[in-house]
Order: sequence, then structure tokens, then C-alpha cells
Amino acid sequence: MTSPLVRLLRNLLVAGLVAAGSTVGIAAVWRAIGGGELNVHGWIALSLGVLGTVALAWVLMGLAFKSDREGWDERVDNTFDPGRSAGEDS
Repeated sequence: MTSPLVRLLRNLLVAGLVAAGSTVGIAAVWRAIGGGELNVHGWIALSLGVLGTVALAWVLMGLAFKSDREGWDERVDNTFDPGRSAGEDS
């Protein structure tokens, strides 16, 4: 079993590779449709946008898995849900 630090670093590397590959791919498509060359500011904006999207997806999926593991979804109070009757538990 690998340590949490090694898993984190491996996941960060994979996320970085996905972000870099997406950035290069989007830039190639941009050039292919006649959008012109990207200057330095375009590359920075594109890279930050892709990296931010990958990071947001990673954090939200992590929260979803954490919520599922810790059982937060089962502890929701659904008494005010209009589609449920008063004595219904699940």
C-alpha cells in the first residue's frame, strides 16, 4: 500500500499532465479554426483556465467521495420534502 503523500503526488502529476495535454490540444484546435497564434497572455489565461477547471473537478469529486464514505447523505433531514409522507424514512 502506498503512502498518502505518494498518492497525492501521483494524483497531482496526473492532474498536471491532463491540464497540460488539454491546454496544448485546445491551442491546436484554436489554430486549426483560424484563431491565430496565442501570445504569452493567451497561453497564461488558457493554462490557468484549464488548470482551474481540473482542480475544481478534482476537489468536487473528492468531496463527493468523502461525503459518501462518511455517510453524510444518509443523515439529511427530508421531513420538509413535499414528495414524502411524514412517516417515510427512506
